[in-house]
Amino acid sequence: MYNLNKENGRLKLAIQKSGRITDGSIELLNGSGFSFSYRDGVLYSPVNNFPMDILSIRDDDIPRYVQEGVCDIGIVGSNVVEEKNPDIEILVPLNFGRCRISICVPNDSDIKSVADLSGSKIATTYPAILSKFLKSNKLSCEVTEISGSTELTPSIGVADAICEIISSGSTIKFHGLKELKRIFDSEAVLIGNKQSLQEDRSKELIKRLLIRVESRVLSRDKKYIAMNAPFDKVEELKKILPGIKSPTVIPLLEDGMVAMHSVVNEQDFWDVLEDLKNAGASGIVVSSIDNIIP
Repeated sequence: MYNLNKENGRLKLAIQKSGRITDGSIELLNGSGFSFSYRDGVLYSPVNNFPMDILSIRDDDIPRYVQEGVCDIGIVGSNVVEEKNPDIEILVPLNFGRCRISICVPNDSDIKSVADLSGSKIATTYPAILSKFLKSNKLSCEVTEISGSTELTPSIGVADAICEIISSGSTIKFHGLKELKRIFDSEAVLIGNKQSLQEDRSKELIKRLLIRVESRVLSRDKKYIAMNAPFDKVEELKKILPGIKSPTVIPLLEDGMVAMHSVVNEQDFWDVLEDLKNAGASGIVVSSIDNIIP
């Protein structure tokens, strides 16, 4: 049996054992250079090339495990952190697992605006987040905490509306619901135990881990572009290629020509390529980026 104590000097990292951000957490850690074998249903996975053990835990329990020092760090949705309000540090947003918490009503509901919610019954798995929103908007509603399947509650007369996590929106549409108000935006975050962030050994290990993780996060949704261009087109091309700070420009042996290198967001990728070509760039090479060290 695995011993959860920290006497072996290894970091303890908690991730969601199954659910919305599990795959993204494993991909992030693998992409950050951590070598481990993950299996469903197994409590922990030792990292082979770094002094760290990965613990698979229910997402709702991760903030408490990190707060109490059972784990030094954890990957969890910011919605869970907001709901549980643990005494921890949010170290870095991780740029995956994005979703939102929204108030939804039946398609044929008389509730047409946030103001119409007053006096209604709202079922939710996020009572703290919902209550905070209702208080800030001075709305008096009956909040009913449900452990799951909140989408069913309006159809069986338990609630007039629901407050639930939404990713694609297909589930609420399937249940005949529509989004009334988005009240919280969430993504995966790395959280840390306050004491672990102060102790010499764990602090140093967390610092080393952050370098890896942040370099992976920075590279997400980025493309590396290299091209040749006439020197007199550099200023025009620089406006198209801002890069992380500014493009790299290198003189070529061919008189009047330079090589330019930069990084662009993947969502802007095709528009940027067209603009570069139209501005005189040639020999454009595009490649993926595994890591960016800031």
